[in-house]
Amino acid sequence: MEAEHVFVENIRDAMVANRRIVRSINVEVYSRRLETFRVTKTIGRRPGIPPRSYRVDIRNRQCDCRRFQTLHYPCAHVVIVCVKVSLNVEQFVDDVYTLELMLHVWENEFPVLSDLSTWEVPPTTFKLVPDKGLCRNPEGRPQSSRICNEIDIREKSDGKRCGLCRLAGHNRSKSHEQVRIELM
Repeated sequence: MEAEHVFVENIRDAMVANRRIVRSINVEVYSRRLETFRVTKTIGRRPGIPPRSYRVDIRNRQCDCRRFQTLHYPCAHVVIVCVKVSLNVEQFVDDVYTLELMLHVWENEFPVLSDLSTWEVPPTTFKLVPDKGLCRNPEGRPQSSRICNEIDIREKSDGKRCGLCRLAGHNRSKSHEQVRIELM
């Protein structure tokens, strides 16, 4: 404020950048009474790509690039229109960006917080249960996420069978002689 700046530094920098772009933009007046213009970028475009054009409505503070409506300060298209029709660009910057309003935000006093150990914390009346679906899978073999249906249901079998003789009740690690002894 001592340097007689009206707007915050970021807005001033953006306005300077928008003024530099102005040289590469062409403006067509559609309606001076309705304050609508067609802005076309002419320099710095790639060959084979048609130039982009934007409709600027000064009265309703709108531009087709939507920066003007969203950020509430003039985009490069609005700046070139203001230069073309000799308007003050700063009148289109929202008051939120003034240094005066920004300083009003910080002029309020914040109360000093007491020591954290003296805070009264009510006991929890419920038990927090973690969502198992959000937990990582345990290490090892990946879990299947496939949904089973009636095709996946197997018929009951007699259990495991021996790899040598294909009989149930024993396996290849037990010798056939031990099985015969157990059966007798």
